[in-house]
Amino acid sequence: MSVVWAATSPESGRFSPVEKRSEVRDLSDRLHDLRSRGQGYIEVRSPNREFPVLMLGFRDDHAVVHLMSDAEGMSLLAGDGTLPSDAEVAVPIMDELAAFTGGFVLELDRAWDLVHNFTSTGAACALGGWCEL
Repeated sequence: MSVVWAATSPESGRFSPVEKRSEVRDLSDRLHDLRSRGQGYIEVRSPNREFPVLMLGFRDDHAVVHLMSDAEGMSLLAGDGTLPSDAEVAVPIMDELAAFTGGFVLELDRAWDLVHNFTSTGAACALGGWCEL
C-alpha cells in the first residue's frame, strides 16, 4: 500500500516538508533511521486525499500523535498511560521541541502501530480517544 509522507531528515535532523509517495515499508525505514537518532517527526496521509493527516512526534520511547482532520481541525490523541498524567515530555513537532503532559504521551511502538493501522485503513477515529485543540 502506498502513502504520502514527510519527515525529519536523518542526515540534517530537520523536518523536510517535501512529501514523498512510497510504500509503507519506506516510511517504516525512515522511522527506524530516526529512532537511531533518538527523535523525529512524521506526517502521513492517503495518496487519494489531502485529509486526514496523522502526525507523529517522538523522542526516545515517548511519542505524541496529532490528527489534522481538515484545514481547520486539529486533535491530539489521548495517552496510553506510559507516563503519569502530570509528567511532561518534550517531543519534536516539525523542528521545535514541544512539551506535552503524560495524558497525551504514548509508548513509541504503540504509536507506530497506530500510524501503521491508519496507513492501512485511512481511518483515524478507531485509533483511540481524540481531544480537539
